[in-house]
Amino acid sequence: MRGLAVFNNLSLDGYIADESGDMSWAHKQDPEWLAFTSENASGEAELVFGRVTYDLMAGWWPTPQARESLPDVARRMNALPKVVFSRTLEKASWQNTRLVKGDLPAEMRRLKAECGPDMVIMGSGSIVSQLTDAGLVDEYQVVVHGLVLGRGKKMFDVREKTPLALKKSRVFGNGNVVLWYEPAR
Repeated sequence: MRGLAVFNNLSLDGYIADESGDMSWAHKQDPEWLAFTSENASGEAELVFGRVTYDLMAGWWPTPQARESLPDVARRMNALPKVVFSRTLEKASWQNTRLVKGDLPAEMRRLKAECGPDMVIMGSGSIVSQLTDAGLVDEYQVVVHGLVLGRGKKMFDVREKTPLALKKSRVFGNGNVVLWYEPAR
């Protein structure tokens, strides 16, 4: 069975985006952080998005600006297989993307049972919440940034408490802290 991980940037007060959906605050350009993000993007995975995050990613990574600013990450983001969950999209035009419209937990169970690389959800708070409630997320990778947004989009809006166990952590010179959690069993 394929694994399902979440990778999200989080403000210190718990938001994955500000009120307007902006995440530019999460992109620090120092050598240590760039090396980590390039290394993280070098693995094999199938990326999973909700419609809003898909629109943001598909609007950035195929552009010349993305290829100039983060060439290794842009190359991988464009090449990796992707799944977008949406009830409103008619088609997904970003290369290597398949559109899934069915019941989210049922479709994710089906995807996890397929052969292929592990999957990573990026952004997509509503999908993260639904799949957390369904017990389908195997790992949470959370990058905590030393920034307070005050308001914005939360990472979780779950129905029940979900205990997690810290697997490891890493502190960066720019103030970012990456935390890896798995469901406490």
